[in-house]
Amino acid sequence: MRSPAARSRAWRAASRVAGTLGLAGATALRLRRLGAEADPARRALLLRDGARAVLDLHGLDVSIEGPVPAGPALLAANHVSWLDPLVVASSTPCIPVSKADVSSWPVVGGLARDLGVLFHARGDVPSGARVMRAAESALRLGLPVLNFPEGTTTDGRAVGAFRRALFGLARRAGVPVVPVALAYFPPELAWTGDQTFLPHWLRLAAGPGGRAFLRFGPPLAAGAQDAEALARAARARVLDLLGGPRAAAVGS
Repeated sequence: MRSPAARSRAWRAASRVAGTLGLAGATALRLRRLGAEADPARRALLLRDGARAVLDLHGLDVSIEGPVPAGPALLAANHVSWLDPLVVASSTPCIPVSKADVSSWPVVGGLARDLGVLFHARGDVPSGARVMRAAESALRLGLPVLNFPEGTTTDGRAVGAFRRALFGLARRAGVPVVPVALAYFPPELAWTGDQTFLPHWLRLAAGPGGRAFLRFGPPLAAGAQDAEALARAARARVLDLLGGPRAAAVGS
């Protein structure tokens, strides 16, 4: 027989999964009702509202520092977890760029595409070109584009090299680059290595929740340097910004 603690975890996971399915269904219905009116800006607002609801449902509090960006910008964030786009999008309407395999995830994959998330298959040139065009269109519409230029997740203790592609787009579009630092407590919210989405989500759903630390830095002027130098400058700024979130996460 299960212990009371195990029963509590199972009940919590079941209720949060059911709640997430309900939120996904309600959001899909809102998109269908909007129809042709569901332009990228409207979809970004729906994503923001949905992200807030999902994080709240799972007991994940978000602590925000720094000026929250508004208007066209490239948001360049370190990558720790599949939760990252939800955490950033909950603070400001934006268009996230994500790896292509997320589109096949249960519950969230198809809905993420409908909400305007841009999926990129690494090494696929046509896919990259489509993302570039869509990201440029979003910037022209006045929306921030969220990018994770490491291209993979880490456990939050290090930040990998930033790929240059979208930094070149920011430079051509004449929009600023906003460095974004992310950290979590407990550390198990990091999603790295060969972990798969569903088991990680179910552990989060069964757990007591946690906290995400989100810090926005001052914008970098994209036109002042080439894409490679801009990528390095953004990474350096993210490393500086992580001092606060890391310390807060350790002290939680």
